[in-house]
Amino acid sequence: QVQLVESGGGSVQAGGSLRLSCVTSVDAYKVTCMAWFRQASGKEREGVASIFLQDTSTYYRDSVKGRFTISRDSAKNTLYLQLDSLKSEDTAMYYCAIRSGPNPYICRHMSDIDFKHWGRGTQVTVSS
Repeated sequence: QVQLVESGGGSVQAGGSLRLSCVTSVDAYKVTCMAWFRQASGKEREGVASIFLQDTSTYYRDSVKGRFTISRDSAKNTLYLQLDSLKSEDTAMYYCAIRSGPNPYICRHMSDIDFKHWGRGTQVTVSS
């Protein structure tokens, strides 16, 4: 059974930082793309950052470029998201997700319907 468990969320003031972690139980060879999504109250879920494991290419939505960094520790089966220079509009539930499949474009596009396995999320709240 595939499990993804997020942690690291919390409440911070604008300009602060957090580091999210996602521990996965799936065999690494089955995963080609790992991603972070977020969903703010009353809004649709959106892709934040992803990493295509075959060549370690990383992708970010425009609003977080230069502030968020996605990374992975394969030895620990853990995906990270470093959140710096946080803004109130970053407030949301953050989810990690994984998918298989060879297409890097799908990883870059970060559409939630293309990801099969999800964690339960960790809340990030940024106060201004």
